[in-house]
Amino acid sequence: MPPEEKRFRFFLLQAFSLPPASKYLVRPMGGPKEKTLMNFPDVAHLLEDVDWELHPGALAPHGDWPVETREEFCLAAASRLPIVREACASGKYNGIILLGGGDPGFMESREIGRRHRIPVTACANAQMHAAAMLGNRFSILDISEVHNMRMRDLVVQYEFSARCASIRNIHFPMPRPSYTGERSIVGEREKAQRGETSDMLETSVREALSAVEDDGAEAIILGCSAAYWLQPFLQKRLESMGWEIPLLEGYRCAIEQAKMLVRLGVDASGLAFPDDHLRRWRRKKTV
Repeated sequence: MPPEEKRFRFFLLQAFSLPPASKYLVRPMGGPKEKTLMNFPDVAHLLEDVDWELHPGALAPHGDWPVETREEFCLAAASRLPIVREACASGKYNGIILLGGGDPGFMESREIGRRHRIPVTACANAQMHAAAMLGNRFSILDISEVHNMRMRDLVVQYEFSARCASIRNIHFPMPRPSYTGERSIVGEREKAQRGETSDMLETSVREALSAVEDDGAEAIILGCSAAYWLQPFLQKRLESMGWEIPLLEGYRCAIEQAKMLVRLGVDASGLAFPDDHLRRWRRKKTV
């Protein structure tokens, strides 16, 4: 199907980019979009009916390492907003998808998208909504203590506190100057893909079981996009143990949520994301 005939025209935006010479890379910083979109084989079937462009994200303003702390997420959010604004104003897209598990700049990007009547989706938000449709409560498997707190903030902001059973820390932090451990996320992924024992996968299995048996989770989501590779491996392991629990990851949820919103012909509520000059306004808001 030629791109001009495709119903979905999506702009996929990475959370940030790093200098190609950085020693803290978790994904390629150059090359074809299929190579720089992490775990592309897992999402390729969802993009077959999409005319899509992948933006590498603004150069990380905080340093040459991945985002993990609240401060770094704030800086990354501010850096990606001009890119969202330009993409919306271009008229080329009918959906914006923010990649990255911590959703930097999501609410602000939705405000921008609303002005142009373009839906904006993000990974953590889309996963939480999908998980809430699948069971009563969900747990988040996440990579580090500081990233856990970012996910906790998002659970509260998105008003899923009553639906989140737990945030489970597998302790495989992103590569960064302050972390000198040998537990490489990239190395663990490569081990799993070769069929070797991956400590990251084994830890995730244990924490997923605890989320089910101890916390009451009925669905599981992955907190960091650097850990999204776990989804097919962990889902298979849980099923082999007899646990019929859905395991979600952000890219697929965000892509499918964007498609749903385009099909419905909606972007966001004008009351939740009001213009700065309104025809009607409310005298009172409740929290």
